Amino acid sequence: MSGPVEIVLIVAVIGYVLVRRLLGEPVEAKRMLVLPAVLVGIGFFTVLKEPQTAESIVFLVATTVLGVLLGVLRGASTRVFEKDGVVHLRYTAVTIVLWVANIAVKFAAGAVLAVVAPGAQQSTGNGMMLTLGAGLLAEGLAVLAKAVRTEGRIIWAKGRDGQPHRTSPGLDRVQENAARRGGLLKSLLDSSRVER
Repeated sequence: MSGPVEIVLIVAVIGYVLVRRLLGEPVEAKRMLVLPAVLVGIGFFTVLKEPQTAESIVFLVATTVLGVLLGVLRGASTRVFEKDGVVHLRYTAVTIVLWVANIAVKFAAGAVLAVVAPGAQQSTGNGMMLTLGAGLLAEGLAVLAKAVRTEGRIIWAKGRDGQPHRTSPGLDRVQENAARRGGLLKSLLDSSRVER
């Protein structure tokens, strides 16, 4: 994917996420997990197409880890609440500050890389989708971890044209186990076991 096209896509994804989540929306697990996973996949295969130097690999790993960390912090700072029986989320001022920090860190790291290893900058520029997707996936998992502890229903996908919301039996089981046992990790482990 070319640099300008990738930048336009990244700006569009960030803008879309910011507007929807600032206004508040239902916690829609499919949107919080599938879209970021697709971005990670696109980013990963885009990175694989370019030859990588040792510096560019270190840069990609470091910025991806930072993106994941900031994603978890964004998820932790997101307000999760129940409305009409469905779990909703809304970004807070802290979440926006963390987005700005994420973007600033990415540009600052790129500037440092341009000085340290000028030839590696092009190959790492293709990793923006990877780092964005990884951060959004981490944010989504952090929000879902908070959401399973609420009494509202977590939906898989919003219903269209008057259709009811679609739910996930797996998510319902995780949420029930979290409520019954009081812990997300334990509920995930319990939900993955086959009942006989």
